[in-house]
Amino acid sequence: MFDIISFIPRAIVQGIPLLFGCTGETISEKSGSLNLGIPGVMYVGGICGVIGAFLYEQHAGGNVSAFPAVAIPLLACLLGSLLMGLLFSVLTITLRVNQNVVGLAMTTFGVGFGNFFGGSLIKLTGSDVPSIALSATSQYFSKALPFAQGTGVFGKLFFSYGFLAYVAVIIAFITAYVLKRTRTGLQLRAVGENPATADAAGINITKYKYLATCIGCMIAGLGGLYYVMDYASGVWSNDAFGDRGWLAIALVIFTLWRPNIAVFASFLFGGLYILYLFIPTGTDLAIKELYKMLPYVVTIIVLVITGMRNKRENQPPESLGLPYFREDR
Repeated sequence: MFDIISFIPRAIVQGIPLLFGCTGETISEKSGSLNLGIPGVMYVGGICGVIGAFLYEQHAGGNVSAFPAVAIPLLACLLGSLLMGLLFSVLTITLRVNQNVVGLAMTTFGVGFGNFFGGSLIKLTGSDVPSIALSATSQYFSKALPFAQGTGVFGKLFFSYGFLAYVAVIIAFITAYVLKRTRTGLQLRAVGENPATADAAGINITKYKYLATCIGCMIAGLGGLYYVMDYASGVWSNDAFGDRGWLAIALVIFTLWRPNIAVFASFLFGGLYILYLFIPTGTDLAIKELYKMLPYVVTIIVLVITGMRNKRENQPPESLGLPYFREDR
């Protein structure tokens, strides 16, 4: 039988990296920057967190404390993701290089960067398997709320997650509020829709694009950190992240550039991602492979439906992916 009580928490845990990536990419796209390097950014965020955790565990020995065990990987992740955001910004905003090319190059670079340093750490530990385990620091990332055990099914569904899961939801709702209800959000959307008009109104186009891209990359990088430290219980394996970064980009279109909707959409996609594990298929492996296709089939269907509905509010920012030349204004 289908165990819904076990399925929902696992779907949420699976969807949190998607939510981080989707929220970060939404902020970037609202400024007009199409960052296809999000998969690479998430990969760099994950490996930077692993490097920070590894160095701290080596320094602390067996005396691992909660605050540095969380703060050091977190800061390392944010710093690595910020540098990726700055790299993308310099190339696409200052130098006006094609955003699609830069994004794809950053994805390739991010995966190569992660695999190189991940493989180096694995060799340093002398592990017999191609992975490294950072369980001492990971336990602080995956620790559930203290009152989760005593609240039964309700606690399992809502309180049994690590703190980064709640951070992801909070960031998504705050982002939705800022974009929709604040002056800063209005100016950011104006930059993404018509930068020439925004520039004429006195808005600093370069500043908004840089900030949106860098902040978006930092948020997306947290998705990589969450995947390694919480979902994978601190175990790093090269090329284990899969295609979650690309799904996060697809979610931006699926949610119509609305981070509050992304909260629920990411959990839906997280459920579709693992649905094949909960539906009995016996020994028929072909059926199981078909179930694995569900997230991508749903994405294609939504893209088709979105393309057929020509409502203005369902369309991407008008200047998305286009460089801004002030001299043409």
